[in-house]
Amino acid sequence: MQLKTILKPFTYENHHLIFLNSEIAKELNIEAGEACKVSNKFGSKSAKLIIDETLKNDQIGILQNLIKDLKINDGEEIDLENLKTTNSIKYIKKKLDGIALNEEEIDSIIYDVVNDNLDEATQAYFIAGCYSNQLSDEETAHLTKAIVKNGTRLQPGNDQNIIDKHCIGGVPGNRTTMVVVPIIAAAGLKIPKTSSRAITSPAGTADTMECLCNVTVEADRLEEILKEANGFISWGGGVDIAAADDKLIRLRRRVGLDPEGMMLASIMAKKFAAGSKVVLIDIPIGKQAKVKELPDAMNLKKRFENIGKLLNMQVNVIITDGSKPIGKGIGPALEAIDVMQVLNLDENAPKDLREKSLKLSGILLEMAGQAEVSQGYAMAQEILDSKKAYAKMNEIIELQGKNEQIYPFGENQKEILAETSGIIEEIDIKKLAFTTRQLGCPFDKGSGIYLHKNAGEEVKKGEKLVTLYAEDKPRLEKTLQNLDLGIIIK
Repeated sequence: MQLKTILKPFTYENHHLIFLNSEIAKELNIEAGEACKVSNKFGSKSAKLIIDETLKNDQIGILQNLIKDLKINDGEEIDLENLKTTNSIKYIKKKLDGIALNEEEIDSIIYDVVNDNLDEATQAYFIAGCYSNQLSDEETAHLTKAIVKNGTRLQPGNDQNIIDKHCIGGVPGNRTTMVVVPIIAAAGLKIPKTSSRAITSPAGTADTMECLCNVTVEADRLEEILKEANGFISWGGGVDIAAADDKLIRLRRRVGLDPEGMMLASIMAKKFAAGSKVVLIDIPIGKQAKVKELPDAMNLKKRFENIGKLLNMQVNVIITDGSKPIGKGIGPALEAIDVMQVLNLDENAPKDLREKSLKLSGILLEMAGQAEVSQGYAMAQEILDSKKAYAKMNEIIELQGKNEQIYPFGENQKEILAETSGIIEEIDIKKLAFTTRQLGCPFDKGSGIYLHKNAGEEVKKGEKLVTLYAEDKPRLEKTLQNLDLGIIIK
């Protein structure tokens, strides 16, 4: 149905609302609060209906945010459609009934998610269906393709050896990406890395890289940087590579559901959209990590590798130690220092971060055919020890837009000393991460915790265990009131 617009000079938060009189609403079979589809030559958006009896039968009231999104003019004729008729609704019901969806059906749902043709309640039903009736590997591959198809895709050229790596997270300070990328790029391979910001952790790779340079870079500029430097490390949210995935992630958090298939598709879509053909997945396991038991890790490994085959990608999964922090710094600026010390061969550089980065880089070099089997580690080590990786990282930083100085540490500091001598038997990484966020991470980039000692190391009474950093003094004082770092010394 076509209706003439009446522009209303106000907004209602970020919601899209439209106004009709009850007679037209009844004719369209739309009730107050239900979603409908508003369309013109600039696109379509979903909007909720509010009844307004002051409007005539040929009129539709439009708020400012919808006016802006669709560039609507006063008096313009626009199309209005009842969203109950969209095929995606039928497909979501199928999934709720436990029936597997095909590629066309999943693509229809994701298209409607991206184009705001489904309200949040309907999207939540899709998430619930994928949670109650787990996505198969085939459905997950379909979802991956649909997310990529309905978002921005990088054009890295004809190179068949586009490399990527991903860690499922959960281990504080595990900033291997920022060491691996320059090693792989210095080896002559292309590694376009779009990374996330922290959700529940003290820092994400994007937060840490942002201490050194700009991470919000347009897709066409990223393609130029990739051609020139063989790699980059940018924030994925700044490129709009997986718009549907970002929307579904926000809703998944709100409804408290995280279907495994959606998580797998979320990871694989970002690799697929960047043109990656060779992908290494790092799954840390430990009693406080995201994956706690080996059987769960092995199941994820099998699924990742099978989905990779369905997407024509070479995927390898490595299961690593997630029982303790990696590196000395926890928090964006502190982790950035760790990375640059490893790359610059600084004597204070954390050995565990160096070792794990070399191991991952070596596997990638072998997967890409750049090094013989069992020779990848040695090749990665030569690149790192020659400072070629350090030079490559500085090149990438300059091309993305270098910060004049590294983000400074928080001015408010407190050293925590060991109360007894012994061996650090355990560091509870969840408690460590919680404390670091209490100090202001990841938003206060100079806040965080520096580990003078890690699990397995000997400490003497009165020695420094950690130093706390905070940009905000009240935050530090509040953190110290109930400080529990989860460090056990025996």
